[in-house]
Amino acid sequence: MKILMRADTHCSIIVGESDYGKPKYTFSQVLAAIGVSLGSMIVGFSSAYTSPALATMKNSSTISVSEEDASWVGALLPLTAAIGGIIGGPLVDYLGRRRTLILTAIPFAIGWILIASANIVHLVLVGRAICGLCVGIASLAFPVYLGETIHPEVRGTLGILPTAIGNIGILICNAAGKYLDWSALAYLGAALSVPFLILMLPLPETPRWYLSQSKTEDARKALQWLRGKHANIDNEMQDIALSDAEIQNQSSFRDIFDKKYLKSISICLGLMAFQQFSGINAVIFYTVGIFKMAGSAVDENLSAIIVGVVNFVSTFIATGIIDRAGRKLLLYISSVTMTVTLMILGTFFYVVNLETTSLGWIPLTCIMVYLLGFSLAFGPIPWLMMGEILPAKIRGAAASMCTSFNYLCSFIVTKTFYNLVKAIEPSGAFWLFGSICFTGLFFVIICVPETRGKSLEQIENKLTRRRNRSRRLSSIVNIKPLPSGC
Repeated sequence: MKILMRADTHCSIIVGESDYGKPKYTFSQVLAAIGVSLGSMIVGFSSAYTSPALATMKNSSTISVSEEDASWVGALLPLTAAIGGIIGGPLVDYLGRRRTLILTAIPFAIGWILIASANIVHLVLVGRAICGLCVGIASLAFPVYLGETIHPEVRGTLGILPTAIGNIGILICNAAGKYLDWSALAYLGAALSVPFLILMLPLPETPRWYLSQSKTEDARKALQWLRGKHANIDNEMQDIALSDAEIQNQSSFRDIFDKKYLKSISICLGLMAFQQFSGINAVIFYTVGIFKMAGSAVDENLSAIIVGVVNFVSTFIATGIIDRAGRKLLLYISSVTMTVTLMILGTFFYVVNLETTSLGWIPLTCIMVYLLGFSLAFGPIPWLMMGEILPAKIRGAAASMCTSFNYLCSFIVTKTFYNLVKAIEPSGAFWLFGSICFTGLFFVIICVPETRGKSLEQIENKLTRRRNRSRRLSSIVNIKPLPSGC
């Protein structure tokens, strides 16, 4: 009865609770998650770099940086990451998920070395552009690779590990930035590419990509390695092959506009939009000003380290509970937390005399709770769900579009925040972001499905079942048996 009542009971192949009902942490899956997450550490480091680096860059005797140059050093990364997201879609489909990730390691190092050795700001901008392209490509490939390799029952925990370790990259950057200048910090960024490349080399390609290339035996070997030497993978191979049987032809970019995929893509785009327009980058960039307005004695670098610690801790909390609590519940908590704290922040700026320090604990507390709420769900889950709910046939192209859209939103928020503050005051800006978070709560309630414990095939069947039911039955009838080897 317990199995029959589960929402994720498989609908096409009968699978016992021993196959799908228990979390399966294998050394191979953990190694794959850690290997991919080291790339996410570089992404986090790249995103945080400008916070400590620009202060020393402006005071440097070896390079001249104006205020306008400094703004572009920060904004160029999300702008070029949007372009990288577009490039990444074809790469993960044609080269494979693993090979695409490996190919970002060397350009990452080159970009950082250009920044570190620059004597004019244009070299810094070129280096940031190269790193931005790699950030966009890698951000797309992380969730796709992990979504296709990790067992459904532990996909939440291991799937948001890149976000958690990405926050370690932010923390490393902010902590090292307290002692290193912009050049030495960039050399540290280049060094992070080495362990990422080394750990990615022994990992296999995803079984689903092998099957899409008609490499059935390679797919079986990859899945056996991921699930363990003695694991029975026959049912899962049949499940993957059944999904692949419905995708006989190579997808084109036009396929993402097919009506049957509209729901999946709309959910991903919606989550990405609410993630960025929650004001996360604006709040982080304005942290120092809020600390100073509150009369805090905490210096600029230390406040950035505090932000990094909160991001790090809260994401690891999410890692521990996401496969128990589910995606939707955490998104509810995240939306409510961000809405309340942003509204309080807006009220603080509207009501409190800025010279008053007796209530300085209010904005400081709000920032920490806001970051805790964001990192608990709206930070990692949109990326996790991108790898879960996008249908297999359009996964590369649709993930490309969603990643590009995310970084485009990030660029808009980053570049226009101070103009927004001038137009409607800080109180109005925070109220606006709070209203967006409140709207995001209803979007999650109405539109976002729960994917906890479900295979990618189950999720896809649920989102496209009305249009695909007849074709699916035809696929079951005509599917060819798989080789029965180990």
